[in-house]
Amino acid sequence: MNSVFGHHHISMMTKDAEENNRFYNEVLGLRRLKVTVNQDDPSMYHIFFGDKKGTPGTELTFFEMPNIGQTHKGTNAITKIGLLVKDEAALSYWQQRFDEYGVEYGSIKQFAGRRGLPFADPDGLHLVLQVADQVDGNYLPWEDSAVPLEHQIISMGTVELTAKRLDKLEKTLIELFDYEKVAGGDNQRLYRPKNGSHEGEILTVYKDGPREKQGRGSVHHLAINVRNDDELEFWHERVTKRGFRSTGVIDRHFFKSMYFRESNGIMFEIATLDGPGMTEDEANKSLGNHLDLPPFLEEKRIQIEEDLIKLSFIE
Repeated sequence: MNSVFGHHHISMMTKDAEENNRFYNEVLGLRRLKVTVNQDDPSMYHIFFGDKKGTPGTELTFFEMPNIGQTHKGTNAITKIGLLVKDEAALSYWQQRFDEYGVEYGSIKQFAGRRGLPFADPDGLHLVLQVADQVDGNYLPWEDSAVPLEHQIISMGTVELTAKRLDKLEKTLIELFDYEKVAGGDNQRLYRPKNGSHEGEILTVYKDGPREKQGRGSVHHLAINVRNDDELEFWHERVTKRGFRSTGVIDRHFFKSMYFRESNGIMFEIATLDGPGMTEDEANKSLGNHLDLPPFLEEKRIQIEEDLIKLSFIE
């Protein structure tokens, strides 16, 4: 059966890779898994953070764009990212840690049916730490994190999508991807993959007005999981038959994927679970410490390195 299993990764835009690394690696305690480039524009860094081995569903990725402007908030956008933690004791720990590092945060309140601690990263990206219903057995804690194992971020949680036409978005999630609606009404709706877990939830929120103009701290796309190359071809055909414009299957080396925009203009990526992944091609201790390029860009390494700003955390 061709199924969607939940989140694969989510990709954002940052203005400053150094500041971004300090926040996600040093403050949030996520492992820096990969420093590579945007394969469509190798003059731009693409940096991955996640659990110990980059398990799909744990990865937050960032394109560095030093000249990017501010985000102009609006509708038809991915507007908030949930990050799961083990229990409410973890929320108390994170309040203390945010105080220590000067991170602004809000009051603990419900987000998608779970207790959550809202905060923002240095680019203004909205995030919320959510208490998990259960801890997925696929998650691998990182022993070298500055955050104690019991309080580490487990994976992505609920991702919020804001849109003018929720019914159109619902048709994409239910009729195309086979998600099920588990809660909500006219203005907010919560969905979960039938064959996935609570870690693959999507919350849709109605908002009228102008479309968001993307800038620093904006979310570029949400990637969801399918098993393998054959299933990816199936989804390419299914998306195309539904009238959406697909990029076709693209080999990203670490996985294969395809992209399309649903009716509100929100971009989805469908990515494979099979593939080398983030850790297959590097010794475990060296992850994220040097510029890693896919094979088809290796012959251009010298030029690519000359065009990139040198980062302090790259050897």
